[in-house]
Formats: sequence, structure tokens, C-alpha cells
Amino acid sequence: MRAMNTLIAIAITTGILSGIWGWVAVSLGLLGWAGFLGCTAYFACPQGGLKGLLISACTVLSGVAWAQVIIHGSALAPHLDIIGYLLTGGVAFLMCLQAKNLLLSFVPGTFIGACATFAGQGDWRLVLPSLVVGLLFGYAMKNSGLWLASRRPQPLMKEQEKA
Repeated sequence: MRAMNTLIAIAITTGILSGIWGWVAVSLGLLGWAGFLGCTAYFACPQGGLKGLLISACTVLSGVAWAQVIIHGSALAPHLDIIGYLLTGGVAFLMCLQAKNLLLSFVPGTFIGACATFAGQGDWRLVLPSLVVGLLFGYAMKNSGLWLASRRPQPLMKEQEKA
């Protein structure tokens, strides 16, 4: 029997769980695209396992909060576009700077959370659970694929081949 490689195993579990995510998102009234951004954040995080899930979650959630700062801060002076631009620049600087903290070290996750919030028109009450459930699905997709790949048959030892 030919061994299943890790990429194929992750592809299989990701395909199956992506379909399930689509159903879950519709059933719970979540944003399907935002959930896929959560999955993406987990897959892209250089740290795997539960530590990667925690780092991904912290950075994505911080991005949602930073987006709210930009949205509400810009609304304070709606007639002065320059305020929004300056605020966006300053917040983007802080979003990168926060990476000095290990739990906030995955900068792309921060930007994923912020972008999802902007795309969701600032509705953090809908974006947040969509991202969080998506993160959990991303964790399940990758780790179930790794588990499946580890189940492949082990090569026979030379002594067993001679018997």
C-alpha cells in the first residue's frame, strides 16, 4: 500500500471540514468568508498546535480591536479625511509593534482580524465569532490531516522482509 503524504492528508481533511464549515456558517448565521480568514490565520501562523492556535487567536482578536479604534476614531472627525489616514498609519505601526509580545507576534494575524472587521463594516459582534470558529476549524483541518498522515503504514524492516 502506498503511503499517504502529509499534503494530501491535510488536503483531504481540509476539503471535508471546509464543506462542514460552510454548513455551520449558514446554520449559525456567521460570515463564511470571515471563518475562512480564521482558518487562513491558523494555517499561516509559523507556530503549530495549541500554541499556534493561541497566538493566532490573540493576534486576530487584537486586529478586530485595532480596526474598531480606526473606525471609531475616524468617526470623531468625519469631515477631515486626513485624521482617518493618520490614525490608520499610527494604528498600523502599533499593530506591528505589538509583535514584541509572544502572544501577539504573528503580525499577519493582526492584519487579518482588522481586514475582516473592515470588510464586515465594523460589525465586530458578527465578525468575531466567525473568525473564532474559523480558527477552530483551521486547527481541526490541519491537525486532523497531520493525524491522518501519521496513520500511514510504516516501512518494513529488512529482517522482516527476509522472513
